[in-house]
Amino acid sequence: VSHGEGGAGGSREDSGLIKFSSCVGTKGTQYETNSMDFKPQKGKKIMALDPSPPPKDTLLPWPQHQNANGLRRRKRDWVIPPINVPENSRGPFPQQLVRIRSDKDNDIPIRYSITGVGADQPPMEVFSIDSMSGRMYVTRPMDREEHASYHLRAHAVDMNGNKVENPIDLYIYVIDMNDNRPEFINQVYNGSVDEGSKPGTYVMTVTANDADDSTTANGMVRYRIVTQTPQSPSQNMFTINSETGDIVTVAAGLDREKVQQYTVIVQATDMEGNLNYGLSNTATAIITVTDVNDNPPEFTASTFAGEVPENRVETVVANLTVMDRDQPHSPNWNAVYRIISGDPSGHFSVRTDPVTNEGMVTVVKAVDYELNRAFMLTVMVSNQAPLASGIQMSFQSTAGVTISVMDINEAPYFPSNHKLIRLEEGVPPGTVLTTFSAVDPDRFMQQAVRYSKLSDPASWLHINATNGQITTAAVLDRESLYTKNNVYEATFLAADNGIPPASGTGTLQIYLIDINDNAPELLPKEAQICEKPNLNAINITAADADVDPNIGPYVFELPFVPAAVRKNWTITRLNGDYAQLSLRILYLEAGMYDVPIIVTDSGNPPLSNTSIIKVKVCPCDDNGDCTTIGAVAAAGLGTGAIVAILICILILLTMVLLFVMWMKRREKERHTKQLLIDPEDDVRDNILKYDEEGGGEEDQDYDLSQLQQPEAMGHVPSKAPGVRRVDERPVGAEPQYPIRPMVPHPGDIGDFINEGLRAADNDPTAPPYDSLLVFDYEGSGSTAGSVSSLNSSSSGDQDYDYLNDWGPRFKKLADMYGGGEED
Repeated sequence: VSHGEGGAGGSREDSGLIKFSSCVGTKGTQYETNSMDFKPQKGKKIMALDPSPPPKDTLLPWPQHQNANGLRRRKRDWVIPPINVPENSRGPFPQQLVRIRSDKDNDIPIRYSITGVGADQPPMEVFSIDSMSGRMYVTRPMDREEHASYHLRAHAVDMNGNKVENPIDLYIYVIDMNDNRPEFINQVYNGSVDEGSKPGTYVMTVTANDADDSTTANGMVRYRIVTQTPQSPSQNMFTINSETGDIVTVAAGLDREKVQQYTVIVQATDMEGNLNYGLSNTATAIITVTDVNDNPPEFTASTFAGEVPENRVETVVANLTVMDRDQPHSPNWNAVYRIISGDPSGHFSVRTDPVTNEGMVTVVKAVDYELNRAFMLTVMVSNQAPLASGIQMSFQSTAGVTISVMDINEAPYFPSNHKLIRLEEGVPPGTVLTTFSAVDPDRFMQQAVRYSKLSDPASWLHINATNGQITTAAVLDRESLYTKNNVYEATFLAADNGIPPASGTGTLQIYLIDINDNAPELLPKEAQICEKPNLNAINITAADADVDPNIGPYVFELPFVPAAVRKNWTITRLNGDYAQLSLRILYLEAGMYDVPIIVTDSGNPPLSNTSIIKVKVCPCDDNGDCTTIGAVAAAGLGTGAIVAILICILILLTMVLLFVMWMKRREKERHTKQLLIDPEDDVRDNILKYDEEGGGEEDQDYDLSQLQQPEAMGHVPSKAPGVRRVDERPVGAEPQYPIRPMVPHPGDIGDFINEGLRAADNDPTAPPYDSLLVFDYEGSGSTAGSVSSLNSSSSGDQDYDYLNDWGPRFKKLADMYGGGEED
């Protein structure tokens, strides 16, 4: 199709509109319109886009619909090329991109619309279309970094909204402009490289990103080093790969001891590094030169000196200083010291001060001035980390250390401590035992040693203050409490006269050999036996404070004097340690007998002892045991004394029994007493006090209303005559209690009380515990009346003194009736 007027298949319309009719393209044929390629596809119709400037219209003939025969005829369409829109356009907006038309708009009115991202989807209304003319516009500047392309669909419908053509796809690409600078990922990069590294050693990588299209020069970044600080030993110590950003060394001479850190400014430029047209940015690369052990430690002096007191350990005697130019407090700087000669016995060690790196010569084994007055040590120093290759140790890695030993006053000591000697016990006082002397190690000092006792529990020993000779001050006794396991132990002190004085202690142990100096003692001291011989006998043995062979076997025998001993008793040997004592005669009167027995040990010479055993002879029962009476008789009491004791026991028991019976009677009287004055009849409100506490918890269930004043008990119904319990109501009918006689006489009240007690005791409803019984009936037809009537009647002169005979409880009533004091 030519742009000339009246071209084949088309005609020129207003404003440069080019309209394409529905013609079928030939496979493999290309059509060009404004430098846009159209490639036909099989089975599709021709369609074309004409971008502006200048604005042009594009006719879009959609595929034909179903024909009259009901068959669908498919034709080949042109593939619509993308629409390119430059970003950051200055307008004016809206700016027309293309016009879309259908070849059916000549027959019916057509409405056009677009859908997709940028039209009816966020971002909204970037593109718009004139629904009548089909002209599509861009409404604002484009940003490729925000959206590099858009995919829209164009729609054609009639006035009723019915689809006239199938939707077609529109692809819009935003043309990139160089509007973004390269941006480094980090503004500051940190890297490191070992000192002494060879040229070409990798250091670090810096990276910058450009938001522009990386397939064009707009996004192609190149790197270069702008500056290097410091410029020592060369101003170009590093180089950078312009495409990858890798920084490597380019020169030799990196030395941490001279330059510890480099600061490199790196620039990134797009447009393939064109400084005239490209955009640039910078970042900082900090390169730290790491330490390697290329400097061996060196002593600051060739010799060092120190001194140490003898017999002192864990003492620092000298400080060795070194110099190392490597990184402080790193394995390349930490010093390690070693003594290589001059200390074969291992008296010293050299420890490293972790702060100052100095070598501290320390005494680990005490030195003796009398053996070594000085030491000449050779110490070598090295680093904790090995030296770097090619570095040799210098001659200054060793130094000499002179250590002088100071003499101090050492304490005397006993060469044999603890010292043990053996001797027999019983040596007389003043006997020389041994010489317990001490040695003063200070051979180069003229000093005297004096001796004294520190511990001598039994005060048996004496020591010569000058020469240490030990003599006895008393007889040594193996059986003493101060001797443990035959050994007596004493402690002595040896002190010199040095400045200051020094002293040492020594222990002397004396093993005492036993001699037969203790006679045996008879065991037991007391025993009992039946007065008639039977199978039982007394087993006897002996106790000896000595030890073997000065103890058993023992010899037991009866003395000849007095003769009655051998006449009445006999001893039978059981073994070397035991014998039996028994009666020789058929009967021996009960009593206590002292039987002497001679006991002899087996010592050399043997020792004998006459011991007394107290034997209680008593009558025995069938089992061979002493009876109680027999035991008393055996104690030495006569028949009269025994009878008197039994009578006393009977009298004591009788008195106890009478006392118990009297207490029970008193208790019974206390629980059965009554109030002889009815509170209802006493207008004087007399208070009667009874000194009794009752019968325990069970007595607490009583009726307190009985103690109320007559005025407060006016509402209480009249009580039935007789005696009744108030702690609980009887289950059955109350028994009939006796009625007081009409004519009073002195025994009337007592008889009435006794009868009431008997009635209460026979009451089946009465509990077995104490109860409060209220006696409120005086008898029918009594001429006595109430207490108040007694006082007011003409019989007021009647004698009631017999009430005093009943005890203090009735004295108040006697006084009351007899005209005594009124309460």
